[in-house]
Amino acid sequence: MQAWRVHRNGEPSEVMELEETDRPTPGDGQVLLKVRAANINFPDALLCRGQYQVRPPLPFTPGVEICGETEDGRRVLATPALPDGGFAEYVVVDEAALLPVPDSLDDAEAAALHIGYQTGWFGLHRRAHLQAGETLLVHAAAGGVGSAAVQLGKAAGATVIGVVGGPEKAAIARELGCDLVIDRRSEDIVAVVKEATGGRGADVVYDPVGGDAYAKSVKCIAFEGRVVVVGFASGTIPTPGLNHALVKNYSITGLHWGLYNTKDPAAVRACHDELTELAARGAIKPLISERVPMAGAARAVQRVADGTSTGRIVVLPSGGDR
Repeated sequence: MQAWRVHRNGEPSEVMELEETDRPTPGDGQVLLKVRAANINFPDALLCRGQYQVRPPLPFTPGVEICGETEDGRRVLATPALPDGGFAEYVVVDEAALLPVPDSLDDAEAAALHIGYQTGWFGLHRRAHLQAGETLLVHAAAGGVGSAAVQLGKAAGATVIGVVGGPEKAAIARELGCDLVIDRRSEDIVAVVKEATGGRGADVVYDPVGGDAYAKSVKCIAFEGRVVVVGFASGTIPTPGLNHALVKNYSITGLHWGLYNTKDPAAVRACHDELTELAARGAIKPLISERVPMAGAARAVQRVADGTSTGRIVVLPSGGDR
């Protein structure tokens, strides 16, 4: 079979190599899946660079999220275990961790449902306890993680303010349902949020960016507001001033969604049931900006790494979709 392999750390377009490898053999409790679609996540770029919190042994295959097909023809969602990730024609996964694919989604949409939307749901509901009528500020609102948070925020009845970089991404954020879009390149985030909320500020901030995005968020956070720290796509990890959190009376909460898989797997499955229901009634639908063939995976991961992509880019190893 074909699989993308990383033999040394560096930029995805330079270190990912498409190779012929042996088809994996399942062990006890495992199943072999044909990969129908593999979603590209920012961690795939970090894995290539050797900058992710998990560093698999070299060589490895990136790809942490797929829509696959079982031998009896069922479509399932899976998160392949590294070092044998999803940018391959076949993967082996734990059978107990498989989740059914919502009928309302095609293969590419299904491949982008699991990690981003689970992260959004746990961040907004379990960590920030977002309430209907509150104001939610989402950074990188046109990106893969941010777009999921926008849709989930709207589904929860919140007023959603999206922050993007550039007019093209602003248009996409509006299509996703943002009530207000801020172009960080030409507008003052703090001033716009305060004006839009009558001086109150955002009740919940969803921040997958870090750096300057975090610094500006805490300047326009509401009384008893909650900042959900999801990631650091900017490359800069903030150093919060806890005295500021004290005097402004807001909370800073971290989210490492992967821990729920080991600490509370029942919650992950319950969340999937909720996401399936939301997808069935059209409240959420992954934004797929590109469907690329297997040969285009390295270039696509590089675009995600560079922050030039919108929504989700999905690799189709078989060249098609349902």
